[in-house]
Amino acid sequence: MAPFVFQRICHMELQQKMYNYFSNAKFFGFYDFIIPIFVIRDPDLISTITIKQFDNFCDHHHFINETLDPIAGRNLFNLKGDYWREMRKLLSPSFTSSKMKMMFGLICQCAENFSNFVVMQTEEAAKTYNMKDLLSRYTNDTVATCAFGIEVDSFKNPNNEFFLLGKKALNFDGWFAFKILMHRNFPQLAKLIKLRIFGSKIENCFKDIIATTVKTRDEQGIVRPDMVQLMMETRNKNTGPEYDINEMTAQAFFFFIAGFDSISSAMCFITYEIAINPDVQRKLKEEVDDVLRQINGKPTYEAINCMKYLDAVINETLRLYPIASFLDRKCVKETKLPPATPDGKPITIKPGDSIWIPNFSLHRDPKYYPHPDKFDPDRFLNGDIDNSVYMPFGIGPRICIAKRFALMQAKVMLFYLLWRCDLEPDIKTQIPMVFNKKMILTMADGGFWLKLRRKSKVLVT
Repeated sequence: MAPFVFQRICHMELQQKMYNYFSNAKFFGFYDFIIPIFVIRDPDLISTITIKQFDNFCDHHHFINETLDPIAGRNLFNLKGDYWREMRKLLSPSFTSSKMKMMFGLICQCAENFSNFVVMQTEEAAKTYNMKDLLSRYTNDTVATCAFGIEVDSFKNPNNEFFLLGKKALNFDGWFAFKILMHRNFPQLAKLIKLRIFGSKIENCFKDIIATTVKTRDEQGIVRPDMVQLMMETRNKNTGPEYDINEMTAQAFFFFIAGFDSISSAMCFITYEIAINPDVQRKLKEEVDDVLRQINGKPTYEAINCMKYLDAVINETLRLYPIASFLDRKCVKETKLPPATPDGKPITIKPGDSIWIPNFSLHRDPKYYPHPDKFDPDRFLNGDIDNSVYMPFGIGPRICIAKRFALMQAKVMLFYLLWRCDLEPDIKTQIPMVFNKKMILTMADGGFWLKLRRKSKVLVT
């Protein structure tokens, strides 16, 4: 890990270098500082570990210490075993297709606010934007209204409490990266020096928001189809976990953090590829205009979900830029793995051992994707993609619970943006993409800068 620690190479490139070095092995091992890691390269073995033998590898290696960060540390990602199963079972109904359809109108309103802001700003000429800031405001608004029933407009009110809380919690500077590294690799030392990732001030601010939301709903009898409502309804049940305000805050906080940052980062990569690939943008706009004619200018859930080329562009972007560059599992039951090489011997994985699944490298393996470094949405139109080597949202029972929500956010935003605006690279746009060397997550070095221009002719039906 030394090349990554000393910022000579980004984590994804280091991972891919090792992946390519052991090209004939089903898996290989290395040390993530002092933690031995088994990196699984073989798709069949990945499916076995994450699906068929899920009960043997059902946990993640946690990255937040619950003692130091008592609320943030109890998030769904960190939870283990039966407690994770109960919480997942509770939260899953928030993200069904029927719930997504109910939230569609709310997300459209946020996208309209977003596109109105850009159009007003670019009436005279194109304007350069920090896309991460712009899209974080959009995702902030969608998460606030869809998950917690709080209506905010971060374009008219840029200093609203929700947005400022997200920016403060996720300030991805070198210090934040160091704290994550310490918690992930040296948990005992982090505990000894009482190194907190988020801190009590951020946790208490968010706790106050959730407590106020719950109190208001209790007093006024407000019912909404969101995660807070589902947890409220289980408070007095005798079975399953007890959902006090701290537990509710823990899950809501992590959903907000993921929705605020991970989804906005994915959208940044999508808009980046659209801007630097004019042919892709042209095809997308033709599809958008075609849909607008069919629906008389009023977007519907069914119409946007049936946009095949839009799907292909999003899927291809997530192939090239999965936000989590590897997936992890922690062994909980002793398991025998087949030989890594034809002349090798089976090995035994013991409880506590860590597994990595290098999805970034799998997504860029020419064995599975011809010309893997080329942005080619058409590869997702011909049905040749093997799902066992496509996992931007994870794989198996621990796949991202909010996958549907994230995709709908992206689709609606892109629909409104391409309906009304042109996307162009700016002088500050990194071409080709350069990754941040400080973070394990897939991020652009120097941020995302694009030029947005109001379309001269907007289709109105």
